[in-house]
Amino acid sequence: MKIFGLIGYPLTHSFSEAYFTQKFQALGLSDHVYRNFPISRIEDFPKLLVAEEELGGLNVTIPYKESIIQYLDSLSAEAERIGAVNTICFGSAGLLGQNTDWIGFKASLEPLLSHWDKTPSALILGTGGAAKAVRFALTNLRIPYVMISRNRTSVGLTYDELTDDLISRSLLIINTTPLGAYPAIAEAPEISYEAIGADHLLYDLIYNPAQSTFLKKGEERGARTKNGLEMLQIQADASWVLWQQNQMGHTF
Repeated sequence: MKIFGLIGYPLTHSFSEAYFTQKFQALGLSDHVYRNFPISRIEDFPKLLVAEEELGGLNVTIPYKESIIQYLDSLSAEAERIGAVNTICFGSAGLLGQNTDWIGFKASLEPLLSHWDKTPSALILGTGGAAKAVRFALTNLRIPYVMISRNRTSVGLTYDELTDDLISRSLLIINTTPLGAYPAIAEAPEISYEAIGADHLLYDLIYNPAQSTFLKKGEERGARTKNGLEMLQIQADASWVLWQQNQMGHTF
């Protein structure tokens, strides 16, 4: 039996388990299973490795995309530059941290860029592991951005410093925070939606609900919107490719 899975907390409404279960069935891989492994503390990760000796690969979600790095043997060049991991490969050299979030985001965003005559500026709402992958993808696409967070950081601005003028000039606004995800679907980032217009694209990494309050508010202002489901599907498929490439066996 080859076991794959997802670590994070909580995992009550995870996309990955159903997606990979269907994928394995479609591929006729009856000896492959995908399970959720909710761990309330990242310190419990080594215990999971001991308990699940047949693990062949893991996905990582909130809140462990950054803190998981301390338990890995190496990082891919992209994961090291991003500073966050969402995919773990098990190989002869140990645990390799990789990042496919940026691949999923870039691939899902790129077809939408032709709407503008010139490269837009972007606002990234949030500064966590997902935001770091988005930042890496935007840099790859040569899209300038400003990061927005609740608290003062070494880069970007706080929400209190975000002006209507900056919002109106930043035609791509990406929510990387969990605000608005099920079950707290009424929540949304606290920005001035009155500064958003028909030239804007609002992208929300949230996929449940399909239309978050953030996207609804943008749509009310005439903006184009996109949720994170396609990004999730692309990053999941990219994870599967990496696991297949790295199935060399492992020992602890």
